[in-house]
Amino acid sequence: MTGFTLTRQIAARPSIVYDALTTADGVAAWWGPDDQPVTVSEVDARIGGGFRVRFATDDGLEHEAQGEFLELDPPRRVVMSWRWAVNGVADEVGRESRVEVDLRRADYGTELTFSHLELATEASAVSHEGGWAGALNKLQRRLDGVPGESTFNATQ
Repeated sequence: MTGFTLTRQIAARPSIVYDALTTADGVAAWWGPDDQPVTVSEVDARIGGGFRVRFATDDGLEHEAQGEFLELDPPRRVVMSWRWAVNGVADEVGRESRVEVDLRRADYGTELTFSHLELATEASAVSHEGGWAGALNKLQRRLDGVPGESTFNATQ
């Protein structure tokens, strides 16, 4: 089993970043590695609640991931299970992995540390790392400098 960790510095409060991780509108604004749309975003952000996200990629495919929220500590931490329901990485079909996101207040806004763990192979980890890097870049572009206190607003 293998995994990876990515870090981003986001010029928005931790509460805003947290909302982007735990609301349907927030997730719809950034999931997926390419600048293609999220076509389904369902989020029930409570321990034991689930998520379902379907997004398109530049290669014309749609991918769908699902999982369950395992830990929620607003606005500091989100932990969820992760499994592919449509397309995704072949090594992960029928498997479940773990995503951990930690948010730390910093002078510039938020330091986000993202880990995807318990992946089946190194090749799967490399593929997921590339996908998540693209998605986190979108999140960073979307939220840098977003005004407000604690609510993600997809129209901002």
